[in-house]
Amino acid sequence: MRVPATLEGTHILIVEDDDTIGRHLDAGLRGHGYHTTWCRTGMNALAEARATAQNVVLLDLGLPDVDGIDIARTLRAEFPDLLIVILTARSDEIDVIAGLDAGADDYLVKPFTLTVLLARLRAHLRRRPPNATREDGAIHVGDLTVDTSARRCTLAADEVALRPKEFELLAVLARHAGAAVSREDLMAQVWDENWFGPTKTLDVTLASLRRRLGEAADAAPRPLNLPAITTLRGHGYRLETVTPGQAAPDR
Repeated sequence: MRVPATLEGTHILIVEDDDTIGRHLDAGLRGHGYHTTWCRTGMNALAEARATAQNVVLLDLGLPDVDGIDIARTLRAEFPDLLIVILTARSDEIDVIAGLDAGADDYLVKPFTLTVLLARLRAHLRRRPPNATREDGAIHVGDLTVDTSARRCTLAADEVALRPKEFELLAVLARHAGAAVSREDLMAQVWDENWFGPTKTLDVTLASLRRRLGEAADAAPRPLNLPAITTLRGHGYRLETVTPGQAAPDR
């Protein structure tokens, strides 16, 4: 199954104490291309959100340790760009208003179908990119910064000179860091959606991009967290972070 572009790289934190509902959500969302983490308590969810980058939180209100409204309020204060969707059996209008006022973007009353939840998520994600991007257009992956509004690429504090297509290719991969991006999607987004020519130009541009990033990293005065561009044979590429001292994955 081909994963839609709005789903690639999207990480969802499920906060649900009911085992049956939690398992259903976890399996269903994974089956549709999302990366999921499932927490059963509010405090564990807060710890997970602070420790790992999340794009979406599906939040039950009736948690065993703390009310979900308080979790929503805390998440919104700490992560202004986070998409928060409340999933709860509370259907009274006052509960809906309280959840939205606490910072939730949407409110689904149980029972609901996975199909409806997926449609709501797609609608929200069409209006916001799945990878965290600052308001100034800068995407951060390790020590690499891709500033799409200024069209600048920096590694730590040093700018990396890239040709236009190299920059655009890197920007697409950075927006979906950690997720596989197919050759077809890269060609459509960087060159033209109606491109019918050979894809060798993608390989040449990718090789040049790798070389320029590698040379910039080698010239740095200290070890850097340089994202590696991994080749996924028969599919495409993935941009992933490599910590200093760690061997880069096969490319």
